[in-house]
Amino acid sequence: MAEMIVIQVNDHKLEAPLGVSVAAALLLDGQTRFRTSVSGEPRAALCGMGICFECRVTIDDRPHCRSCQVMVQDGMVIRTT
Repeated sequence: MAEMIVIQVNDHKLEAPLGVSVAAALLLDGQTRFRTSVSGEPRAALCGMGICFECRVTIDDRPHCRSCQVMVQDGMVIRTT
């Protein structure tokens, strides 16, 4: 079994397996909306390899991070919109 770490997502704590991407951790938690487009459409991970930019979130106060390209770290703070 994978080692679990604790991250914070939108003010709640979440356990995630060490070594997965932020996008994977959010999807494992059942989150299907990471942000909203300018026209109000829900957006989340689509390509999973950093090309589409649909999975952008704020990580540790850095906006527009591609969540599929960033691995979770213990204590990480993530904000979706």
